[in-house]
Amino acid sequence: MDASNELLQRACPSALLTLNGAMRGLNDAMATALGRPAEQYLGRDFGDLWPASQRMSAESLVGHAAMTSTAAMRVLEFPGQNGVPVACLIEARQVTDPAGGEQLVWVHALDSGNDLRSLLIPFRLATEAADLGLWMYAPHQDQLEWLGGAPVVAALFPGSTAPLSRVISAVHRDDREAFRQLLSSAPILQQSPWVRLRYLTQHDGWHQLAARTRRLQLGYGGPERIFGVVRDDTKQEKRKQKAQAVLAAERQRAKDIADFSSALITAASEQELQQVVLTRLAATFGACGALLALVDDSRLHVSTDAGIAMREVEALHGLQLDHPSPLPEAIRTGKPQFVRNRKHHSHRWPHGPFPRLDRLGSDYAFVITPLSGTGDQPLGAWGMVYGSGYRPSLDERTLMGTLADLAGQALRRIRLQQARVELATALQQTMLPTLPEHLPGLEVAARYRPSRDGLDIGGDWYDAFVTPDGAIALEIGDAQGHDVDAAAFMGQVRSSMRAIAAQEPDPGTVLTRTNELLTTMDVARFASCTMLCIDPRGGRITGTSAGHVPVLCAHRDGSHEVRELPGGPVLGVMPGIKYREETFALDEGTALVMVTDGVVEGPGLTLDAGLERAGTLAAQAVHDGLNAEQTADRILDAAIAVDHLDDVAVLVLRRT
Repeated sequence: MDASNELLQRACPSALLTLNGAMRGLNDAMATALGRPAEQYLGRDFGDLWPASQRMSAESLVGHAAMTSTAAMRVLEFPGQNGVPVACLIEARQVTDPAGGEQLVWVHALDSGNDLRSLLIPFRLATEAADLGLWMYAPHQDQLEWLGGAPVVAALFPGSTAPLSRVISAVHRDDREAFRQLLSSAPILQQSPWVRLRYLTQHDGWHQLAARTRRLQLGYGGPERIFGVVRDDTKQEKRKQKAQAVLAAERQRAKDIADFSSALITAASEQELQQVVLTRLAATFGACGALLALVDDSRLHVSTDAGIAMREVEALHGLQLDHPSPLPEAIRTGKPQFVRNRKHHSHRWPHGPFPRLDRLGSDYAFVITPLSGTGDQPLGAWGMVYGSGYRPSLDERTLMGTLADLAGQALRRIRLQQARVELATALQQTMLPTLPEHLPGLEVAARYRPSRDGLDIGGDWYDAFVTPDGAIALEIGDAQGHDVDAAAFMGQVRSSMRAIAAQEPDPGTVLTRTNELLTTMDVARFASCTMLCIDPRGGRITGTSAGHVPVLCAHRDGSHEVRELPGGPVLGVMPGIKYREETFALDEGTALVMVTDGVVEGPGLTLDAGLERAGTLAAQAVHDGLNAEQTADRILDAAIAVDHLDDVAVLVLRRT
């Protein structure tokens, strides 16, 4: 195999393979280029020695040479001695082993020193096929060379070579450091991540480009270069931004409508309803201004938003329902009115007022939608003004009608319940106690918010008072129901507990005696309750619970714990129950938080999750140095922010 040995003694990487591609022999240069000792390659398939991305090219190179008498060439990348891949032009051709006459394939790297650009042709073709551009950076020469690729990308750059400083000057100043990092930290074996760059072209302004780089050595023993591919994302980015803007607008509109609907549902008075309509209506439907007309004793009472001055529509205020103009007609007939311009208005309602609006002048369009009044006396309508000629689409008219129906239902509910709400409010004021002031070494704060449904009152209560022995008694509870009867029952429970505590202040005794009283009264309601007595001097607390949610202890270090008190079932159900109690200490700076179940439970909130949320809020408030009042506000606000259907009460005790 003298001739074969001669082939392997070349300075460039060389190897002899069988026609099936098995490694028969290789020189040190080939072993070094592949990155392992020569003995580890003998007998192995040539294609298996290359990464998956080049395996097919390597196998086709050997396969072509094995099947034909002509030489085959491919550009392949060796791993390289220093980790930088080496791109070489590899030739494969058949040779005859003189010793045994066996046909072999000789694979060796060609010297491309005089034509390094031939090594770049496969890269150029690949980038052009991928609609990318290809450039090369020579660090020692400090210049970039454009190598071609997609014509649309090539057109962004004026010449084939440019100093690095000129290229950087065209990159947006906020992106230049990222571009420099891309060049200085180009990876060896893998490509860098895509980096977004804003690039100023000579003809059509800024383009949004994306670039990535890698290091490569050109030829065996050749120079090292940094290669980059670039993609023009300008059109794609504009489409993306446009789509995102449309989506954001749709989401905002959906949110505005949802907020509008929710605000109408939760409006508790005519003033709140008026505020909801006049702050949201024009913005929701893109109008220049809005007005709300409510019927009172067959006359219209008109109010406006910031887009329409009240003086501009004074002619509408006080109109009777039988007046021949679009606003009374819409309310009287229950049919929406769409007025395209002044001429249209004059044709249909020649005697109706058409006020001049400062923002729109003497000609404009307006839309009037009656509030739902089916089966009842007319309630009113709202109107919106637009530029002349405007007419809402079918979807907009449907949505306007739906929201107007919702507003009418809310107004009807408000008016029907107004008397009952006034009664409930007065009763509530008598039921909720005034907390004692100036407790030595203690801060006490309480908050109550009724449920969003029914009357503005419920069965939740809290209480705090000084017992005859100087201790501070704290109560929080929840009587069944959300009506006047629930409030009355709650008052009975609270009054009974106060009366019993005046004689026997131990919490367990108070709940035991209260339960005995309620079971003998044979009432059809029950109540849960937690009662605590605290010694303000030593901070010792004795507590018990009648089927109520646990209490929370929030510490200054930001931690909290859930304390489940002993006790018994809810009050008023089972006679003969003795409520057990527990004594524990309240450290200085620690806050004790008592809540009703509306704070920690809801349609999408389990009791454990609600207790964890309230405890975290309380602990953060104590850690932030908030007092008892501020802590109670933070917990209540968080409960109100979610979909709260039940009453909520919070009682916070903090030892200072």
